[in-house]
Amino acid sequence: MANLKEIKTRIGSVKKTRQITQAMKLVAAAKLKRATEAATAAKPYQGQLQLVLQRVGQSVGDDIDNPLLQAREVKKAAVVTLTSDRGMCGGFNNVLLRKHLFWLEKKGADAAIENTVYGRKGLSFLQGREIEVAHNVVNYGKTTKMELVRPLCDRLVAGFVDGEVDEVWLVYNEFVNNITQTPKYLKLLPLAVEAEEGDAPAEAGADYRYEPGAEEILDALLPLYVRTLVLQAFLETEAGEYAARMSAMDNATRNASDLIDSLTLEYNRARQAAITTEIIEIVSGAEAL
Repeated sequence: MANLKEIKTRIGSVKKTRQITQAMKLVAAAKLKRATEAATAAKPYQGQLQLVLQRVGQSVGDDIDNPLLQAREVKKAAVVTLTSDRGMCGGFNNVLLRKHLFWLEKKGADAAIENTVYGRKGLSFLQGREIEVAHNVVNYGKTTKMELVRPLCDRLVAGFVDGEVDEVWLVYNEFVNNITQTPKYLKLLPLAVEAEEGDAPAEAGADYRYEPGAEEILDALLPLYVRTLVLQAFLETEAGEYAARMSAMDNATRNASDLIDSLTLEYNRARQAAITTEIIEIVSGAEAL
């Protein structure tokens, strides 16, 4: 059994750790509120923009000739992976990256892959497995989202239009709620503006006149839609990171409290045993006299 000083030192150490995890939990909770509000507020805009594109696309019909909508044989794909810079957020990064590793192996069997990684965790994971990363951005948490989104989207769109890449994928954790974040693989380019299952379809049978023409509107809105999708991914990644960190720090705080209780019980037992031993020694000594 450990001596009293060792147990007391461990109790003090765990108490300090609990203070840190409790503080990190509170900080994550405060940031989570703002992040979820931002992610939630952006979704209606994305949904309405998609409905407008569907409606305009229906008016053009099969005559759409925008390069962002044209699918072709995939010889090279660009993959953008969003992770966090910091750890201590449970399985937020690991669940995504382990699944992503198998996805990259399968995808790489059919086409060349150009990897772009945001976040130190994703970069170290891929480089540790000798996967080439063409572009990376770390320590991006304090950078405004649009400062990240604009240059990324401009590069991806230009590469797709010029034929440097034939497909663009966006990989990130979709924020479902404070408990659940699920890996999502979004084919960013070529764009698909059709309604997904569960989405409200574009208004059927409505007759609209467009000024300028419908094709000119598509040319203007499609790059904006790409930015909207990427921005939403960044917002959900941020919200998911804070939610995962809050949950992880809450569990760590609970575990620290349980460990303190266990160590306190062990300390009391050791102290009681020491006192009992001293009493026995005193009584034995008195009887010997």
